[in-house]
Amino acid sequence: MAAWAAGILALLVVLPLTARRGLRERLATHWGGSGEPDGSLPLWAVVVVPAVIWAVLVAGAVVWRAARGWTTVVLASGGVLLAGVQVSVVRANLYAADWRDADSVTVGAAVTVAASLAAALAATRVGHRPRVAEKPAGEGPRMDIPAGERRVWLSRTVNPWLGLISAVAGVAAASVLLIGLSGLTETMWMLIVPLAMVSLAFLTCSSVRVLVTGRGVEAAFGPLAWPVRRWAPADIESARVETRTPAQVGGWGYRLSGLGTTVMLRSGECLVVRVKGKDFAVSVDDAERGAALLNSLTGMPAGRP
Repeated sequence: MAAWAAGILALLVVLPLTARRGLRERLATHWGGSGEPDGSLPLWAVVVVPAVIWAVLVAGAVVWRAARGWTTVVLASGGVLLAGVQVSVVRANLYAADWRDADSVTVGAAVTVAASLAAALAATRVGHRPRVAEKPAGEGPRMDIPAGERRVWLSRTVNPWLGLISAVAGVAAASVLLIGLSGLTETMWMLIVPLAMVSLAFLTCSSVRVLVTGRGVEAAFGPLAWPVRRWAPADIESARVETRTPAQVGGWGYRLSGLGTTVMLRSGECLVVRVKGKDFAVSVDDAERGAALLNSLTGMPAGRP
């Protein structure tokens, strides 16, 4: 859903700004029963209002994790609806002499509603998966470390798609800022700030580096290796390898689910560290070697519950 959220946001913002040469300062945004426009908004509001509504929907979906299936339906249908409305409004106002001369949106509205309902039905089938029960920690691998030796394990994973989404949101934020500074429109901070925050969030989740040493384990996020989560050996109960997919944990990036916390950057093997009765998993290469070293360094029985 991360790519979907960023893609819809980009469309809502970029479409009217790209077509602004063919648009007036005010755009028709409401049509009466006769099909004639009877309400309007300034161009900046046509950009900001749908983007804010979408940002609120996405934020609500992130917070309301307990109903993940329903939030998937809302985001799917709501994204199609907002995108369809934005396309219809821009198309109807394009090259109109005045907002009162805008074209009808009857056909576009019917198509948008039908597409939104279809998206809701499709999301119902995909999004309502049974909650995955937390699995007990199984016996993890171990590594024989000769006396006097010190060993370190390091692995890093990068998701280029999350990095691309970050770049798109960042470019959109910079573009809106430059348009405001150029005097073409007012500086729309209500749009720039959310876009910048989306860009920063996706950039932070686009890569992860995991380091295992005698001092425990640390997971560093983003290209600057910050923020960092650390666990001392005394807090670690065990480590193991487990195969996980985005469908199991609820998507890409930093996820919370019935399996605990998962940093999901790619499907497949994950290093799962059990700390104080809770699991923290991260999708990195060579996870088995990292789990084996961590189990040996903690000096506790592998798979301790």
